[in-house]
Amino acid sequence: MRIAPARQVVGPISFETARGDESSARAEAVRRGTADVRLEVFVIEQQVPLILEIDAKDDEATTVHVLARGADGTPLAAGRLLIEPDHPGQVHLGRLAVRLAARGTGLGARMVAAIEQAALDIRGEGVAVVLSAQEQAMGFYERCGYRPVTGESYMDAGIPHQDMARTLSRGAR
Repeated sequence: MRIAPARQVVGPISFETARGDESSARAEAVRRGTADVRLEVFVIEQQVPLILEIDAKDDEATTVHVLARGADGTPLAAGRLLIEPDHPGQVHLGRLAVRLAARGTGLGARMVAAIEQAALDIRGEGVAVVLSAQEQAMGFYERCGYRPVTGESYMDAGIPHQDMARTLSRGAR
């Protein structure tokens, strides 16, 4: 019999952001924290090859990293927002990962909301957020307001995915 780990996040959660090209110590700490979470979830748990998980977009000025930390400063969840200059009406939410001990606490939905707020702050009302969802996570994204774009499945890093999207407006959830 397998016993699931406790699903509890004690204390307040803080959210931090950093652009991919920022050179401050604070920004480096955010990027390091997001990398730690992503490596644990994607590379170790899901066996995504490291070369596919960490890419050049992580260091670009048009990338915003979002990190959730527990009250003790421990990185608990990460995600990134790609601001594509060639597509002014949309952004791409990606690399959303929540550490095992923090799953089932609502932190994933709070991360999506934090990333969406960054999208609104950068691109404004009516921005379309697109994402490439692992099929096993589509129900989660649907609960966050996302809908499949075409319904077509494709493989990414050996995992079935579908594109999903949502248009944002301030105050709507």
